[in-house]
Amino acid sequence: MPAKCHILTDEALKTLLFKKSNMKYLFGIIVFLHGLIHILGFLKGFELKEVKELTTPISKPLGVVWLAATILFLTYGVLYLLNFKYSWLIGFIAVILSQVLIILFWKDAKFGTLPNIIILAVSVVSFGYYNFQKIIQHETAQLLNKNLSIENRILTESDLKNLPEPVKRWLRNSGTLGKPFISYGKVTQIAEMKMKPDQDNWLTAKAIQYTTISKPAFIWSVDVKMNSLLYFQGRDKFDDGKGEMLIKINSLFNIVNERGEKLDEGTLQRYLGEMVWFPSLALSSYITWEQIDENTAKATMTYKGTSGSGTFYFNNKGDFIKFSALRFYGNEPDAKRYEWVLDVLGYKSFEGIKVPSQMTATWKLENQDWTWLKLEITDIKYNNNACR
Repeated sequence: MPAKCHILTDEALKTLLFKKSNMKYLFGIIVFLHGLIHILGFLKGFELKEVKELTTPISKPLGVVWLAATILFLTYGVLYLLNFKYSWLIGFIAVILSQVLIILFWKDAKFGTLPNIIILAVSVVSFGYYNFQKIIQHETAQLLNKNLSIENRILTESDLKNLPEPVKRWLRNSGTLGKPFISYGKVTQIAEMKMKPDQDNWLTAKAIQYTTISKPAFIWSVDVKMNSLLYFQGRDKFDDGKGEMLIKINSLFNIVNERGEKLDEGTLQRYLGEMVWFPSLALSSYITWEQIDENTAKATMTYKGTSGSGTFYFNNKGDFIKFSALRFYGNEPDAKRYEWVLDVLGYKSFEGIKVPSQMTATWKLENQDWTWLKLEITDIKYNNNACR
């Protein structure tokens, strides 16, 4: 594929990582400096050094407390830089202890409140991220536990007999024949997103999705960077025929928390379109096929009271090239259906199966086409490998 087709170029990815690491290390420096300043209280309390900046007398017991604050901040700084998931807890304790000392010695130490506020804010966000990840891990475990049984059989030519010709050609071309039936999989993604049609800049994102086949379901979690201070985490889920969408700013505040019949249908159609990453899904008993022409077939899926359709387009070689569905644009009572299109820009093989690895998603609205997603698959693991 030409370089311009890559969702995130090497240069763009390096820039993103450079900016993120710069902010992280800058915050780390603030934590370390703030922590080291607390040692002045220890030095004064034990009369190890004259500290003119602290004019109020400090007892030895309080000197030990100042030293404890130093150790806590330095420990927090190291754990934060190492991405330790419980670093926020040390941050909370350090800030509380430090602020108590600042209040006791307000005249000399009041300016330490500002870095404490910054550290507290970062710790709160880290706590929110930790909580959000716990929710996703719990929901993912529930989803996979319902679907861990793997069919002990290999996909063969005889399994394709009731499928339309273009779908047969796609499955042969993908390398699925001779491979085990896919029961579940893990898809790792990087992406660029636009949250509204008139948005100029693309937001960078990374996402992980788990998809199950015998009991149709998926859970997709995404981290999206908006700027140096703001980001949001999202979780889309399809389970038991129902769709859910949850988006939190900085992992803390809900800005979207949606359920409903329109979302159920749209989420099922998304699941249907993503069949191209899990070719065994084409044989699901919940899906019926209708051949449109030699390169096109329509799939209709019905599961637990929710139904939806979409059309798959292939080229003469059997490569999947486009998926189209009429989806509800929004979840409001007056929401209308518009064409939603997945276009393929590139392919890659994972565990011997050729799948679309670079795609765009576009809403064809009344007045304009809105390409809101540019997606690149960096890895897919199937069946037992998906749990690693």
